[in-house]
Amino acid sequence: MTKLRKQMLEELQRRNYSAATARGYILAVKQFAEHFGKAPDQLGAEHLRSYQLYLLQEKKLAPGTVEARMSALRFFFKKMLKRRDIHFDDLPFPKTPRKLPTVLSPEEVCRMIDQTTNLMHRTILMVLYGTGVRRTELSLLKVSDIDSTRMVIHIRQGKGARDRDIPLSSKLLKALREYWRWKKPMNYLFPSTAGQRGVEAPISDKVVWWAVREAARRAGITRKIGPHSFRHSFATELLEAGTDLRTIQLLMGHARLEDTTIYLHLSRRHLEMTINPLDQLPSPSPTPTPHTEDQSS
Repeated sequence: MTKLRKQMLEELQRRNYSAATARGYILAVKQFAEHFGKAPDQLGAEHLRSYQLYLLQEKKLAPGTVEARMSALRFFFKKMLKRRDIHFDDLPFPKTPRKLPTVLSPEEVCRMIDQTTNLMHRTILMVLYGTGVRRTELSLLKVSDIDSTRMVIHIRQGKGARDRDIPLSSKLLKALREYWRWKKPMNYLFPSTAGQRGVEAPISDKVVWWAVREAARRAGITRKIGPHSFRHSFATELLEAGTDLRTIQLLMGHARLEDTTIYLHLSRRHLEMTINPLDQLPSPSPTPTPHTEDQSS
């Protein structure tokens, strides 16, 4: 790791950025430097403008992906290097289309769980669907976070450095106990392996992503499915069951209620309860008989 990269990692850690965000930011700066073949601290505003167009027009990355890359570069130049000559207001973020998230049906979830190739992957999918946690939050779960006395799972320092508790269902507790008897994890619930990060470290969140994608492939689901699809499905099913939005917001760890309201667009129950204005009109008079013009010979 270069000295500059190490300094950036330390700055991100001081500001309490998550490990996944820190990894993404460092990778974004590395790719930016490699594109121009220079150290990133030797680049400036013109390079940023050129690079943003390159990502959009040549790489054809999604606007949201480009926004994430530029956020990383903003942090590097403004927070770390304290560069006052670069004005990011001159680099407006591309407009990101707001799309509804993918939601899995209960039948699809069952198929995916049934198609997992080992007990750890099976348990990962069950935790995702039974708690709605983010993939990084799942990878960092510890055995001590499973509170079977209070029947909750403790999420420590989730996104935004916020703790929260999520109800633990009896079915998920049974699955976790079966998994524990098989794996015998000591610290992290899902430990890495000796050949990867070491048994004292947690799995990478990439393992969670791979487990979901592989299960979807084996289940014959062709839509683009990821760990967040389980999170969206969890929230939507809660809404379908009548859980209020404020409670869902707390369980999901959303900072703003606005982020939770998107699930109103996905709930069949709420859509079916919507009254169509056409149905409120008085019954129209009988349809008039079509007039047939006389045909003169």
